[in-house]
Formats: sequence, C-alpha cells, structure tokens
Amino acid sequence: MSGMTKGDAAYNNFLAGYNCTQAIAVAFAEELGLDADTAARLSCGFGGGMGRLREVCGTFSGVVMVLSWLYGYSEPKNLTAKKELYEKIRALAAKFRADNGSLICRELLGLEKAEESATPEPRTPEYYKKRPCPELCLYAANLLEEFIKENPPV
Repeated sequence: MSGMTKGDAAYNNFLAGYNCTQAIAVAFAEELGLDADTAARLSCGFGGGMGRLREVCGTFSGVVMVLSWLYGYSEPKNLTAKKELYEKIRALAAKFRADNGSLICRELLGLEKAEESATPEPRTPEYYKKRPCPELCLYAANLLEEFIKENPPV
C-alpha cells in the first residue's frame, strides 16, 4: 500500500460500497484513532448529502468530521478554537467549491431537486459511470491529506 494516497483509499472505499462520507472517514480512521468499522458507523448517516437529501456533499461532510477531530475543541466556551476550526472548514469549502463548482450534492450530480426516496441505488457499472462520487472521494481526501501535511494538528 505504500504510495497510496488518502484519495486512493477513499476512492477504493467508495467502490467497495461505502457511501461518500464513509469513504473519507474510513480512509482517515487511523488519524481519528478509530477502527474502520467505528469510522464507518459514525459517518454512515451523512452519505448522499445527509441521508440522501442531496444537501452538502458527503465527501465534504467527511472532511469536516476529520477536521473537527484533528483541530476541534470540546470546551463550549472556547470561542477562539471554534473560530479557528470554522476558518479551516471555510477555507477548504472555498477550495472544494472553486475546484468542483459546488458543495451541494444535488448540484454536483446535476439533479433539479432533492431525491424523493431514501432508498439507495444499486451500485452497478452504470451507477458509477453517471456519478462523480468516486472522483469526489479521491479529490476530497487528497485535499484533506494535503491540508493536514501543511497544518499539522497540535
């Protein structure tokens, strides 16, 4: 596995059947101090733009989860830490949006409106051909990996 980026891992995770958010969380499980099953469980509801609502892209939700763990805070009155975390999230959101055109799942998928159904589509070759999701997993995880290298958590 040497030479494999976090993006490669996230891309492969998505192709293995994880949802978009899980693909990111599982790729960074070690950094989160979690096993893959726990990372997958913690992130499972964020896929498909949160429960297939097609809102915020699940890959970016995964980015936010990892950033929160690595750079976040637990003291509710620590406004400085909150501001610093939000600045990181906003900077990566701006980059994600600039590079991909949107942060919104349905816009990235070219959908006119939110999904009517909570039922996920079967993962067929046709599914993968019409979805940018594997490439977005690759992109988001590599973006996050680069950010962490440039900004090591304390």
